[in-house]
Amino acid sequence: MIQDMIDRLKSLQDILSEKFRIENEIKNLPRALSTKTELVSRMKKSYIDKSTQYDEIKSRARDFREQMEQAEREREKYESQMDLIKTQREYEALDKEIRDATEREQTLRKELQREEKSLQEMAETLEREESLIKQQEDELRQEQEKIKSETEAKEAQIADLTKEEKKLTPELDEELLFKFERIIRSKEGQGIVPLRKGVCTGCQMILPSQFVNDVREGNEILFCPYCSKIVFYLGDDESSFSETEAEGLSDIIGALGTDENDAFDFEDVLDEEPLEIGEDDDDIVEEEDELEEDDDTVEDSYDSEEEEDEADYEEEEEEEEEEDLDLDDDELDDEDGDEDEEDEEEEE
Repeated sequence: MIQDMIDRLKSLQDILSEKFRIENEIKNLPRALSTKTELVSRMKKSYIDKSTQYDEIKSRARDFREQMEQAEREREKYESQMDLIKTQREYEALDKEIRDATEREQTLRKELQREEKSLQEMAETLEREESLIKQQEDELRQEQEKIKSETEAKEAQIADLTKEEKKLTPELDEELLFKFERIIRSKEGQGIVPLRKGVCTGCQMILPSQFVNDVREGNEILFCPYCSKIVFYLGDDESSFSETEAEGLSDIIGALGTDENDAFDFEDVLDEEPLEIGEDDDDIVEEEDELEEDDDTVEDSYDSEEEEDEADYEEEEEEEEEEDLDLDDDELDDEDGDEDEEDEEEEE
Protein backbone atom coordinates (compact mmCIF):
# COMPACT_ATOMS: atom_id res chain seq x y z
CA MET A 1 0.00 0.00 0.00
CA ILE A 2 2.74 2.46 0.98
CA GLN A 3 4.92 1.42 -1.96
CA ASP A 4 2.02 2.00 -4.35
CA MET A 5 1.52 5.45 -2.80
CA ILE A 6 5.23 6.20 -3.20
CA ASP A 7 5.06 5.23 -6.88
CA ARG A 8 2.03 7.46 -7.35
CA LEU A 9 3.77 10.37 -5.66
CA LYS A 10 6.86 9.96 -7.84
CA SER A 11 4.72 10.05 -10.97
CA LEU A 12 2.71 12.93 -9.58
CA GLN A 13 5.92 14.82 -8.82
CA ASP A 14 6.90 14.83 -12.50
CA ILE A 15 3.44 16.02 -13.53
CA LEU A 16 3.21 18.76 -10.91
CA SER A 17 6.74 20.05 -11.46
CA GLU A 18 6.07 20.36 -15.19
CA LYS A 19 2.69 21.96 -14.55
CA PHE A 20 4.10 24.52 -12.13
CA ARG A 21 6.95 25.30 -14.52
CA ILE A 22 4.52 26.08 -17.32
CA GLU A 23 2.40 28.20 -14.99
CA ASN A 24 5.46 30.26 -14.07
CA GLU A 25 6.25 30.72 -17.76
CA ILE A 26 2.72 31.97 -18.37
CA LYS A 27 3.09 34.37 -15.44
CA ASN A 28 6.42 35.67 -16.76
CA LEU A 29 5.26 36.14 -20.36
CA PRO A 30 3.62 39.58 -19.78
CA ARG A 31 6.83 40.81 -18.16
CA ALA A 32 8.45 40.79 -21.60
CA LEU A 33 5.97 43.48 -22.63
CA SER A 34 6.41 45.66 -19.57
CA THR A 35 9.43 47.51 -20.98
CA LYS A 36 7.82 48.16 -24.34
CA THR A 37 4.52 49.16 -22.73
CA GLU A 38 6.31 51.57 -20.42
CA LEU A 39 8.20 53.04 -23.39
CA VAL A 40 4.98 53.59 -25.31
CA SER A 41 3.39 55.19 -22.24
CA ARG A 42 6.30 57.62 -21.86
CA MET A 43 6.17 58.49 -25.54
CA LYS A 44 2.43 59.19 -25.34
CA LYS A 45 2.89 61.36 -22.27
CA SER A 46 5.63 63.33 -24.02
CA TYR A 47 3.41 63.67 -27.08
CA ILE A 48 0.54 65.02 -24.96
CA ASP A 49 2.83 67.56 -23.26
CA LYS A 50 4.18 68.75 -26.57
CA SER A 51 0.66 68.95 -27.99
CA THR A 52 -0.25 71.23 -25.09
CA GLN A 53 2.79 73.40 -25.82
CA TYR A 54 1.80 73.46 -29.49
CA ASP A 55 -1.66 74.73 -28.60
CA GLU A 56 -0.16 77.42 -26.37
CA ILE A 57 2.21 78.59 -29.11
CA LYS A 58 -0.65 78.57 -31.60
CA SER A 59 -2.76 80.71 -29.25
CA ARG A 60 0.07 83.22 -28.75
CA ALA A 61 0.65 83.45 -32.51
CA ARG A 62 -3.04 84.17 -33.03
CA ASP A 63 -2.91 86.96 -30.45
CA PHE A 64 0.20 88.47 -32.02
CA ARG A 65 -1.47 88.38 -35.44
CA GLU A 66 -4.56 90.15 -34.15
CA GLN A 67 -2.47 92.81 -32.36
CA MET A 68 -0.33 93.30 -35.47
CA GLU A 69 -3.39 93.72 -37.66
CA GLN A 70 -4.80 96.24 -35.21
CA ALA A 71 -1.52 98.20 -35.22
CA GLU A 72 -1.53 98.09 -39.01
CA ARG A 73 -5.07 99.47 -39.15
CA GLU A 74 -4.14 102.26 -36.74
CA ARG A 75 -1.14 103.18 -38.82
CA GLU A 76 -3.24 103.30 -41.98
CA LYS A 77 -5.83 105.45 -40.21
CA TYR A 78 -3.21 107.94 -39.05
CA GLU A 79 -1.68 108.04 -42.49
CA SER A 80 -5.10 108.81 -44.02
CA GLN A 81 -5.41 111.79 -41.66
CA MET A 82 -2.25 113.45 -42.93
CA ASP A 83 -4.19 115.26 -45.67
CA LEU A 84 -6.53 116.87 -43.14
CA ILE A 85 -4.01 118.54 -40.82
CA LYS A 86 -3.63 122.34 -40.94
CA THR A 87 -1.03 123.23 -38.32
CA GLN A 88 2.48 122.14 -37.54
CA ARG A 89 1.51 120.94 -34.09
CA GLU A 90 -1.17 118.64 -35.54
CA TYR A 91 1.38 117.32 -38.04
CA GLU A 92 3.92 116.50 -35.36
CA ALA A 93 1.32 114.77 -33.14
CA LEU A 94 -0.01 112.73 -36.06
CA ASP A 95 3.46 111.83 -37.20
CA LYS A 96 4.29 110.54 -33.71
CA GLU A 97 1.17 108.34 -33.71
CA ILE A 98 2.12 106.95 -37.08
CA ARG A 99 5.66 106.12 -35.88
CA ASP A 100 4.39 104.43 -32.70
CA ALA A 101 1.89 102.37 -34.62
CA THR A 102 4.55 101.39 -37.18
CA GLU A 103 7.04 100.39 -34.46
CA ARG A 104 4.39 98.38 -32.61
CA GLU A 105 3.41 96.68 -35.87
CA GLN A 106 7.02 95.68 -36.61
CA THR A 107 7.57 94.35 -33.07
CA LEU A 108 4.41 92.27 -33.23
CA ARG A 109 5.38 91.01 -36.66
CA LYS A 110 8.73 89.77 -35.33
CA GLU A 111 7.05 88.05 -32.38
CA LEU A 112 4.55 86.46 -34.73
CA GLN A 113 7.31 85.18 -37.00
CA ARG A 114 9.18 83.65 -34.03
CA GLU A 115 6.01 81.95 -32.76
CA GLU A 116 5.15 80.68 -36.22
CA LYS A 117 8.66 79.19 -36.54
CA SER A 118 8.32 77.45 -33.14
CA LEU A 119 4.88 76.29 -34.18
CA GLN A 120 6.25 74.74 -37.36
CA GLU A 121 9.09 72.96 -35.51
CA MET A 122 6.68 71.70 -32.88
CA ALA A 123 4.34 70.40 -35.56
CA GLU A 124 7.17 68.45 -37.20
CA THR A 125 8.21 67.00 -33.83
CA LEU A 126 4.66 65.94 -33.06
CA GLU A 127 4.29 64.34 -36.46
CA ARG A 128 7.53 62.40 -36.00
CA GLU A 129 6.62 61.24 -32.48
CA GLU A 130 3.15 60.29 -33.59
CA SER A 131 4.61 58.07 -36.30
CA LEU A 132 7.03 56.50 -33.82
CA ILE A 133 4.25 55.89 -31.30
CA LYS A 134 2.19 54.21 -33.96
CA GLN A 135 5.12 51.96 -34.87
CA GLN A 136 5.69 51.00 -31.22
CA GLU A 137 2.00 50.30 -30.73
CA ASP A 138 2.03 48.00 -33.77
CA GLU A 139 5.02 46.09 -32.37
CA LEU A 140 3.35 45.93 -28.98
CA ARG A 141 0.19 44.58 -30.53
CA GLN A 142 2.17 41.90 -32.35
CA GLU A 143 3.93 40.91 -29.14
CA GLN A 144 0.60 40.72 -27.34
CA GLU A 145 -0.81 38.45 -30.04
CA LYS A 146 2.29 36.26 -29.86
CA ILE A 147 2.05 36.03 -26.09
CA LYS A 148 -1.63 35.27 -26.34
CA SER A 149 -1.00 32.35 -28.72
CA GLU A 150 1.84 31.03 -26.51
CA THR A 151 -0.35 31.34 -23.43
CA GLU A 152 -3.13 29.39 -25.10
CA ALA A 153 -0.69 26.62 -26.10
CA LYS A 154 0.72 26.43 -22.59
CA GLU A 155 -2.74 26.42 -21.05
CA ALA A 156 -3.58 23.44 -23.30
CA GLN A 157 -0.48 21.66 -21.92
CA ILE A 158 -1.61 22.44 -18.38
CA ALA A 159 -5.04 21.01 -19.15
CA ASP A 160 -3.46 17.75 -20.36
CA LEU A 161 -1.24 17.57 -17.26
CA THR A 162 -4.27 18.22 -15.04
CA LYS A 163 -6.05 15.23 -16.61
CA GLU A 164 -3.05 13.02 -15.85
CA GLU A 165 -2.92 14.44 -12.34
CA LYS A 166 -6.56 13.56 -11.68
CA LYS A 167 -5.84 9.94 -12.63
CA LEU A 168 -3.29 9.69 -9.77
CA THR A 169 -4.89 11.73 -7.02
CA PRO A 170 -8.22 10.01 -6.24
CA GLU A 171 -6.69 7.47 -3.83
CA LEU A 172 -4.36 9.96 -2.13
CA ASP A 173 -5.14 11.89 1.04
CA GLU A 174 -6.13 15.52 0.43
CA GLU A 175 -3.95 16.84 3.23
CA LEU A 176 -1.00 14.88 1.90
CA LEU A 177 -1.63 16.26 -1.58
CA PHE A 178 -1.82 19.80 -0.25
CA LYS A 179 1.54 19.43 1.54
CA PHE A 180 3.08 17.67 -1.43
CA GLU A 181 2.05 20.40 -3.89
CA ARG A 182 3.29 23.12 -1.57
CA ILE A 183 6.66 21.37 -1.17
CA ILE A 184 7.07 21.01 -4.94
CA ARG A 185 6.28 24.69 -5.44
CA SER A 186 8.75 25.82 -2.80
CA LYS A 187 11.50 23.23 -3.50
CA GLU A 188 11.90 23.82 -7.24
CA GLY A 189 9.88 20.87 -8.47
CA GLN A 190 11.21 18.26 -6.02
CA GLY A 191 8.90 16.83 -3.37
CA ILE A 192 9.91 13.18 -2.91
CA VAL A 193 13.50 11.93 -2.72
CA PRO A 194 15.19 8.59 -1.97
CA LEU A 195 17.08 7.73 1.20
CA ARG A 196 20.66 6.68 0.49
CA LYS A 197 22.95 5.36 3.24
CA GLY A 198 21.11 7.20 5.95
CA VAL A 199 21.29 10.53 4.10
CA CYS A 200 18.40 12.52 2.60
CA THR A 201 19.30 13.10 -1.06
CA GLY A 202 17.16 16.22 -1.07
CA CYS A 203 19.15 18.21 1.51
CA GLN A 204 22.21 15.90 1.97
CA MET A 205 21.65 15.79 5.74
CA ILE A 206 22.35 12.69 7.86
CA LEU A 207 19.07 11.51 9.32
CA PRO A 208 18.54 9.97 12.78
CA SER A 209 18.94 6.20 12.86
CA GLN A 210 15.45 5.62 14.24
CA PHE A 211 13.95 7.75 11.47
CA VAL A 212 15.97 5.79 8.89
CA ASN A 213 14.65 2.53 10.32
CA ASP A 214 11.09 3.84 10.13
CA VAL A 215 11.60 4.77 6.49
CA ARG A 216 13.04 1.35 5.71
CA GLU A 217 10.06 -0.35 7.34
CA GLY A 218 7.74 1.59 5.03
CA ASN A 219 4.68 1.63 7.25
CA GLU A 220 3.82 5.29 6.61
CA ILE A 221 4.70 8.35 4.57
CA LEU A 222 7.50 10.27 6.30
CA PHE A 223 8.85 13.77 5.69
CA CYS A 224 12.50 14.76 6.10
CA PRO A 225 12.84 16.79 9.33
CA TYR A 226 15.30 19.15 7.62
CA CYS A 227 13.95 19.89 4.11
CA SER A 228 10.33 18.65 4.60
CA LYS A 229 10.50 16.45 1.49
CA ILE A 230 8.99 12.97 1.46
CA VAL A 231 11.70 10.31 1.77
CA PHE A 232 11.48 6.68 0.72
CA TYR A 233 13.75 3.65 0.90
CA LEU A 234 15.42 2.54 -2.33
CA GLY A 235 16.24 -1.01 -1.27
CA ASP A 236 19.86 -2.15 -1.27
CA ASP A 237 21.26 1.32 -0.62
CA GLU A 238 23.07 0.19 2.57
CA SER A 239 25.15 -2.57 0.94
CA SER A 240 28.91 -2.52 1.22
CA PHE A 241 29.47 -1.97 -2.48
CA SER A 242 27.22 -0.08 -4.83
CA GLU A 243 26.72 -1.24 -8.40
CA THR A 244 29.20 1.30 -9.74
CA GLU A 245 31.81 0.25 -7.14
CA ALA A 246 31.28 -3.40 -8.02
CA GLU A 247 31.70 -2.64 -11.72
CA GLY A 248 34.89 -0.71 -11.00
CA LEU A 249 36.30 -3.64 -8.97
CA SER A 250 35.45 -6.10 -11.72
CA ASP A 251 37.21 -3.86 -14.27
CA ILE A 252 40.38 -3.82 -12.12
CA ILE A 253 40.31 -7.60 -11.73
CA GLY A 254 39.71 -8.09 -15.44
CA ALA A 255 42.62 -5.77 -16.31
CA LEU A 256 45.09 -8.07 -14.48
CA GLY A 257 44.84 -10.60 -17.29
CA THR A 258 43.55 -10.46 -20.83
CA ASP A 259 43.63 -14.21 -21.56
CA GLU A 260 41.50 -16.72 -19.79
CA ASN A 261 44.62 -18.47 -18.49
CA ASP A 262 46.13 -15.19 -17.25
CA ALA A 263 42.95 -13.87 -15.58
CA PHE A 264 43.14 -13.20 -11.87
CA ASP A 265 41.28 -15.76 -9.79
CA PHE A 266 40.66 -15.47 -6.07
CA GLU A 267 40.17 -19.25 -5.77
CA ASP A 268 43.70 -19.83 -7.06
CA VAL A 269 45.05 -17.54 -4.39
CA LEU A 270 43.07 -19.28 -1.70
CA ASP A 271 44.21 -22.72 -2.92
CA GLU A 272 47.91 -21.87 -2.77
CA GLU A 273 49.89 -23.55 0.02
CA PRO A 274 51.67 -21.36 2.60
CA LEU A 275 55.34 -20.69 2.10
CA GLU A 276 57.84 -22.97 3.95
CA ILE A 277 61.34 -22.13 5.15
CA GLY A 278 63.82 -24.14 3.09
CA GLU A 279 67.24 -23.94 1.49
CA ASP A 280 66.54 -20.52 0.06
CA ASP A 281 66.00 -19.13 3.53
CA ASP A 282 69.26 -20.73 4.78
CA ASP A 283 71.12 -19.06 1.93
CA ILE A 284 69.63 -15.72 2.90
CA VAL A 285 70.76 -16.21 6.53
CA GLU A 286 74.32 -17.07 5.42
CA GLU A 287 74.52 -13.99 3.22
CA GLU A 288 73.40 -11.82 6.14
CA ASP A 289 76.16 -13.35 8.36
CA GLU A 290 78.79 -12.66 5.70
CA LEU A 291 77.65 -9.06 5.45
CA GLU A 292 77.91 -8.67 9.21
CA GLU A 293 81.50 -10.11 9.17
CA ASP A 294 82.47 -7.68 6.40
CA ASP A 295 81.11 -4.82 8.46
CA ASP A 296 83.16 -5.89 11.49
CA THR A 297 86.34 -6.11 9.37
CA VAL A 298 85.79 -2.63 7.99
CA GLU A 299 85.22 -1.27 11.50
CA ASP A 300 88.46 -2.92 12.81
CA SER A 301 90.53 -1.51 9.96
CA TYR A 302 89.05 1.91 10.51
CA ASP A 303 89.88 1.78 14.26
CA SER A 304 93.49 0.74 13.60
CA GLU A 305 93.97 3.60 11.14
CA GLU A 306 92.66 6.05 13.70
CA GLU A 307 95.08 4.72 16.35
CA GLU A 308 98.06 5.07 13.96
CA ASP A 309 97.08 8.65 13.12
CA GLU A 310 96.85 9.51 16.82
CA ALA A 311 100.30 8.03 17.53
CA ASP A 312 101.88 10.00 14.66
CA TYR A 313 100.24 13.18 15.89
CA GLU A 314 101.59 12.65 19.45
CA GLU A 315 105.15 12.05 18.13
CA GLU A 316 105.03 15.26 16.12
CA GLU A 317 103.90 17.20 19.18
CA GLU A 318 106.78 15.76 21.30
CA GLU A 319 109.34 16.71 18.63
CA GLU A 320 108.02 20.27 18.46
CA GLU A 321 108.19 20.60 22.28
CA GLU A 322 111.85 19.37 22.30
CA GLU A 323 112.79 21.90 19.60
CA ASP A 324 111.21 24.68 21.64
CA LEU A 325 113.19 23.61 24.72
CA ASP A 326 116.49 23.56 22.75
CA LEU A 327 115.83 27.08 21.53
CA ASP A 328 115.20 28.29 25.07
CA ASP A 329 118.49 26.74 26.32
CA ASP A 330 120.47 28.46 23.56
CA GLU A 331 118.99 31.80 24.45
CA LEU A 332 119.86 31.30 28.12
CA ASP A 333 123.51 30.39 27.23
CA ASP A 334 123.83 33.53 25.12
CA GLU A 335 122.57 35.69 27.96
CA ASP A 336 125.08 34.08 30.45
CA GLY A 337 127.95 34.70 28.03
CA ASP A 338 127.05 38.36 27.73
CA GLU A 339 126.93 38.76 31.51
CA ASP A 340 130.43 37.16 31.96
CA GLU A 341 131.91 39.54 29.41
CA GLU A 342 130.41 42.52 31.20
CA ASP A 343 131.88 41.34 34.58
CA GLU A 344 135.38 40.95 33.07
CA GLU A 345 135.22 44.43 31.63
CA GLU A 346 134.28 45.88 35.03
CA GLU A 347 137.17 44.09 36.78
CA GLU A 348 139.66 45.48 34.29
